Amino acid sequence: MSSQTITVQSVLLSCVNTLLAQSSIVSPPEELVAAGSRTPSPKSTAKALVNKFVANNASAVSMVIGDDVQLAYTHQNESLTQPRSFAVKDEIFCLFEGTLDNLGSLKQQYGLSKSANEVVLVIEAYKALRDRAPYPMNQVVGHLDGNFAFVVFDKSTSTLFVATDQHGKVPLYWGITADGCVAFANDADLLKGACGKSLASFPQGCFYSTAVGGLRCYENPKNKITAVPATEEEIWGAKFMVEGQSVITATE
Repeated sequence: MSSQTITVQSVLLSCVNTLLAQSSIVSPPEELVAAGSRTPSPKSTAKALVNKFVANNASAVSMVIGDDVQLAYTHQNESLTQPRSFAVKDEIFCLFEGTLDNLGSLKQQYGLSKSANEVVLVIEAYKALRDRAPYPMNQVVGHLDGNFAFVVFDKSTSTLFVATDQHGKVPLYWGITADGCVAFANDADLLKGACGKSLASFPQGCFYSTAVGGLRCYENPKNKITAVPATEEEIWGAKFMVEGQSVITATE
């Protein structure tokens, strides 16, 4: 991801995008909490993380959303093949990085103008999901074809929705800061300084939603996602892996 940062006492960080969310919005994943406890390492607060991001990116835009969320992003060093975009509509904030190969057909499906880009499409898809509940979230994300990672924060419902493409072409990481925020970012080194071993790569082909209560694989939403402890030599504290259908059947 490019430089984006979102903070929601849960923190979302990305090289060019950062989102920080308070624990009142997102419950820190137990696996990441445990990873940090197994191997104590230096951490910093969510505020320090955002301040570092802004200080290192002169063109960064930073904003506070309500009492629990902070978002920052920049177009600095943006890739032509994986552009970053930000938009807000009806209190729905979205940071998007990458491209959608089927953007044209999706714009027709959602009745959008020809000028609408990926970030606008994701906001409209989320709104359709929210307003037509219980429309499955995995179907909304599963219809997106391309290389992408995005984070949506709905201020009106205090809902966080994060997803990546099935091939992990746009990297995304998440971790827990010293003050218990969950952070998402596309820059592992940026998160490492704030989250220590409470850090992991966000699993490809998955989405995280506070509305459904956790992490899901959108191709096989019933398949269990397991966190495997990483070795001491690895930067991560854990690795999230989607179990196969045969494994699920055997363990039921």
